[in-house]
Amino acid sequence: MSTIHRFEEIEAWRTARQLTKAVYALAASGSFTRDFALRDQMRRAAVSIMSNIAEGFESRTSGLFLEFLGRAKGSAGELRAQFYVATDAGYLTPAQSQTLQDQCEKCSSQISLLMAYLKSLPPPKRSNVPNGSASSSPKRSNVQTFQRSFPP
Repeated sequence: MSTIHRFEEIEAWRTARQLTKAVYALAASGSFTRDFALRDQMRRAAVSIMSNIAEGFESRTSGLFLEFLGRAKGSAGELRAQFYVATDAGYLTPAQSQTLQDQCEKCSSQISLLMAYLKSLPPPKRSNVPNGSASSSPKRSNVQTFQRSFPP
């Protein structure tokens, strides 16, 4: 198993970054530049994928990380649907659309695999608080142990 110390090392984040770069390039070309609503919504969805992966990784618990990964996956689906709109509006050729949709599906699949892996890990141990009851939130050290257990 390899260690992931930074969100930039997560393959799904790297794929989302490439996808975001492609969306920004697309949005800066041709008549698509004048469709402010679709252009801006696609940019927001693409950025949301990257941002939610990063925010989740930096969050304080594995449960929050999973929640943010779910949001990132939802944004990938939203962006994939928007590629259909862009194609139907004539901003993308069917080939361009298919390439971008494939990249969205790849990112979504990577997120799903990461979520499944994280769900398969044993829950972090809770420490006892002075009154003898279990703590309601895992310590940061549990999250770091959790982060070190990613597959290669």
